[in-house]
Amino acid sequence: MLIAMIARVQSFLLTGIDADPCELEVDFDPTDMDKQLLVGLPDAAVKESLERVRSALMNSGYAFPVGRTLINLAPADVRKEGPSYDLPIAVGLLIASGVIRGGSLDPRRLMFAGELALDGRVRPIRGAIAMAILAKAEGMRAIILPAANAAEAAVVRGIDVFGVRTLTEVVGLMSGELDAEPEQAPDIESMLSRATPEIDFADVRGQETVKRAIVVAAAGSHNLVMLGPAGTGKTMMAKALPGVLPSLTPDEALEITRIYSAAGLMSSGQGLITTRPVRTPHHTASSPAIVGGGAVPKAGEISLAHFGVLFLDELPEFPRPVLETLRQPLEDHVVTIARASGTIQFPASFMLVAAMNPTPKGDIAPGEVGKRDMERYLSRISGPLLDRIDIHVEAPAVPFKQLRTAPIGTSTADMREQVAAARRVQAARQGLIAPNARLSGRQLDKFAPLDTEAESLLGAAMTQLGLSARAYDKIRRTSRTIADLAGEEAITTGHISEAISYRLLDRKV
Repeated sequence: MLIAMIARVQSFLLTGIDADPCELEVDFDPTDMDKQLLVGLPDAAVKESLERVRSALMNSGYAFPVGRTLINLAPADVRKEGPSYDLPIAVGLLIASGVIRGGSLDPRRLMFAGELALDGRVRPIRGAIAMAILAKAEGMRAIILPAANAAEAAVVRGIDVFGVRTLTEVVGLMSGELDAEPEQAPDIESMLSRATPEIDFADVRGQETVKRAIVVAAAGSHNLVMLGPAGTGKTMMAKALPGVLPSLTPDEALEITRIYSAAGLMSSGQGLITTRPVRTPHHTASSPAIVGGGAVPKAGEISLAHFGVLFLDELPEFPRPVLETLRQPLEDHVVTIARASGTIQFPASFMLVAAMNPTPKGDIAPGEVGKRDMERYLSRISGPLLDRIDIHVEAPAVPFKQLRTAPIGTSTADMREQVAAARRVQAARQGLIAPNARLSGRQLDKFAPLDTEAESLLGAAMTQLGLSARAYDKIRRTSRTIADLAGEEAITTGHISEAISYRLLDRKV
């Protein structure tokens, strides 16, 4: 005689890029009327899961339990979303109905997630890395999730990861009838060492002045804007910039991958993101698309550019309210999204690289008309936002003759070597405090003191250009980086002069 019983299955819920525990309780009574009820604040996708689970069970050769079934998703006061609860619900039903009766894997020490197809196939989910991190923290023995997500979850060491393709595999694995080995953890250091840039700066003819500015920006993690007519290579250089930056550390790669995993942007079978991301949103993108948001907050472009580059092409074409939302993340390197249900923080430590034409037409007409057109176009960008961009550099048109005959210029390898040397200097002087671009005023006083001549030059520039107090610190930070590239501890008038020359838009706006 069948008796009522309760099964408990562990899963997770995704909050931002982090995972929190979610326990599924299945109360099955075969003696009561046939009725299924799902509670615990499920969204529409979760509510529909019972019908997917029913078809998946029956098409996999298992009977859907007949009787009263109550499924509770705990904690009950937190909204559950997405189809990742299909697999744990199916496992709970199979345990409660006696199909799964034990084996080498204890269900109480397993965590499950996966979307079920109607024929029992297990489809990928979002947040596999966050799930693995949570399972390890909760003392679980293993996680069972879609095979397409196994590689990314396996980068978290200390937890067994079993990737499954069908519901039948799950039953065989838990009952001990299927002999399966956990996914092998990848060699993260080796994967990162093999990563190579897609674009080499040697392919960019001319623009050596811009390349120099990019070296300074990369060496100190400074934000950069390039001003010049259309077709001068601005976009190409922005996309080549990550090749100049230091290689990702294992921790950085794991955090980037965690963000992309939570956003559902990992390719099937992709285990780790090994290169610094470059995000290039279109100028029609909305504020939630850029900074993140939505009814259930999700990461925006600035978080997807974490530890990489956010490239805004045609900067003045972005709506001004959208650009203004960047001001806080550029200062704090996190973005905070507040909703009635709570507040979620997303990491946003990125380099802002922007490109812009001098006028909507792409070039400058001669005379006063052209000057007025340029001033009108550049006025679309607010002064406070420009203040937060350390380096403004002009990318002039390259003459045809130079395109044809100019020798190969500075390569990515050469630029990367300069950046690495400057970063080593910063690390030796500042430890883990911050790169030059993030030094506070007090830290600048300590690490970037100016002699009398340099102070006098900077003061004169402040007066003549009408620079703000923020621009004053930006120049000091940039000059600190320029000195580091030169291998000099003292900041001289030469370093200050170059840093002042990078305040191009302060003189035009």
